[in-house]
Amino acid sequence: MIAFRHAQRLFTVGDQVVRALDDVDLDIGAGEYAAIIGPSGSGKSTLLNAIGLLDKLTDGSYLLEGTDVTQLSDDALAATRREKIGFVFQFFHLVPRLTAAQNVELPLILSDVAPEERRERVVEVLQAYGLADRAHHRSDQLSGGQRQRVAIARATITRPQLILADEPTGNLDRASGHDVVEILENLNRSGITLLIVTHDPELAARATRKIRMVDGKIASDETRAQ
Repeated sequence: MIAFRHAQRLFTVGDQVVRALDDVDLDIGAGEYAAIIGPSGSGKSTLLNAIGLLDKLTDGSYLLEGTDVTQLSDDALAATRREKIGFVFQFFHLVPRLTAAQNVELPLILSDVAPEERRERVVEVLQAYGLADRAHHRSDQLSGGQRQRVAIARATITRPQLILADEPTGNLDRASGHDVVEILENLNRSGITLLIVTHDPELAARATRKIRMVDGKIASDETRAQ
């Protein structure tokens, strides 16, 4: 599904050039469950952002399902991101003035899905994540765990085949974090590719593959027997 070849992402800070990604080669197969780990500043979030088309490589190639996305226009990148990838962030990134249902509906509006189908799919996904009774609550009326479940519902409403989660449990208590991990892992068991950036060794240990980043490079890449 994902293939990076000699991927580079350079940033200029003052008179210094920072190699956030330094000649990275990486393959991720469809349906994998991988944790990206490493110390702060190692490049793991930069890698996730590049995979999610939120950031562009400085050099190298990136094939997503066989398409070299480094050659796509901005409009084509936005469409690919919207249709193929779901994002889950540590701080939820919900629109505060909108209800849970309206937040979940947003990607469908951007994809020009008909109103009747939008309503049906929003009801379906909110019920699936135990949020039916919170559909008309704004984010400030929800607990942290509920907000993250709304964020996951929004990420999956377009039925993407790739979920990218950046510290998805980092802002939650242990019980809520466990519930969120269960939801993400159930999505993976349904065939969706799941990549998680985390500092939590317990969460990383649950993944079938651990990719460790150090100084913009892949320092180790381990797959455990299932």
